[in-house]
Amino acid sequence: DVQLQASGGGLVQAGGSLSLSCVASGFTFNQYVMGWFRQAPGAEREFVAAIDWNGGSTHYAASAKGRFTIAISRDNAKTTLYLQMRSLEFEDTGAYYCNAWPIPRDWGKGTLVTVSS
Repeated sequence: DVQLQASGGGLVQAGGSLSLSCVASGFTFNQYVMGWFRQAPGAEREFVAAIDWNGGSTHYAASAKGRFTIAISRDNAKTTLYLQMRSLEFEDTGAYYCNAWPIPRDWGKGTLVTVSS
C-alpha cells in the first residue's frame, strides 16, 4: 500500500520558518516526480512545488514563489521529500501533503501549518 506521511508542521509566527518532511513507502519513490500540496481551511487542495526524480529540476507554483521563500528537495535513499519554507505569512496556513505529481497516488496524512499574524 502507498503510504505518504508528512510531518514537521506546527504553529509559527508570521515571518518565521518551517521545514516539512514526507516519508514515502509502497511504491518506487525514485521513479516519480514528487510534489507538495497545500489545503487551506475551506479551500481546495492546491499544488505548491515539485521536484523531478533525481532532484535536478524543480517547479514552483506562481503563488508560492511570490508569497514565501520555499525550497523543495528529496533524498531517494531515505524515500523522503522535504519542503523548507521561510518568511511565512498567515495565508500559508493549511494542511500540507506530499504526493506524486502531476498524477497523485493515494493521499496520506498531511501536516498542519498554522501561521499566526
